[in-house]
Amino acid sequence: MSDNQNLLAEQRRALILEEVRRRGGARVNELTRKLNVSDMTVRRDLDALARQGALEKVHGGAVPVAEASTHEPGFEAKSSLELSAKEDIARTAARMAQPGSAIALSGGTTTFALAQQLLDVPNLTVVTNSVRVADVFHAAQRSAGGLPPGRPGAATVVLTGGVRTPSDSLVGSVADAAIRSLHFDVLFLGVHGISVEAGLSTPNLAEAETNRRFVESARRVVVVADHTKWGTVGLSSFASLDQVDTLVTDGALTAGARAEIEEHLPRLVVAGEPAGDEADGREGPAGDPGTGAGGEG
Repeated sequence: MSDNQNLLAEQRRALILEEVRRRGGARVNELTRKLNVSDMTVRRDLDALARQGALEKVHGGAVPVAEASTHEPGFEAKSSLELSAKEDIARTAARMAQPGSAIALSGGTTTFALAQQLLDVPNLTVVTNSVRVADVFHAAQRSAGGLPPGRPGAATVVLTGGVRTPSDSLVGSVADAAIRSLHFDVLFLGVHGISVEAGLSTPNLAEAETNRRFVESARRVVVVADHTKWGTVGLSSFASLDQVDTLVTDGALTAGARAEIEEHLPRLVVAGEPAGDEADGREGPAGDPGTGAGGEG
């Protein structure tokens, strides 16, 4: 199957998911008319979305997943979803990290993909509550011959500590206290769900509190989330959309979702599309150095 056909399938499935969530369910025959595709194509799309846990198949159609707001899949389960989209998002978001800056990476599979793209950005100070993200940087240092983290160009990585969640994030009072005392130039934030009504949300109450601390300590907040996260609402909201500076997502976002996002967020960056200064990694006026490692936000 060609890349164009893959892209069309992702866009079609995003439209199906949007329809199911908006109406509380959809029938196969309704979706075939709306999308102008065959019955078999819609059924294959529903099968794919059901395997991802995005919806539940029922006789003749599909409905939203029951109790989705409280379900938190493990890291391995989430890492197999929307792989190409997460890689595209990671490559785009990595250009927003300035050499020598202090950044934070929350837990999640998209921030895990982003960490791998940040290995070549020199002199970063990285604070994370993700065991997986920290492992990316530590493994890179070991493969470089076991040189100390303080060598020229290497990232300095701070792992917050805390209680481990199913998604391999560290949360709780220890993590919250560590984050509260720090200041970041940019926070790269993965989310379970994002919507106009609920803002940014997660099914884990403790993770919501830790994410609040991240948002409060960051000079700029960049949300990295694939198109399936738009319209999803978790149990606990931890930030409103007006606290987000940039959303980086993928090209399978529907036109309706894109219009809604552009109405409520200062900046939308779609991976693979031109995005002016932001996509080139330039932030603000020339000569603005940011807070830098150890500075104040």
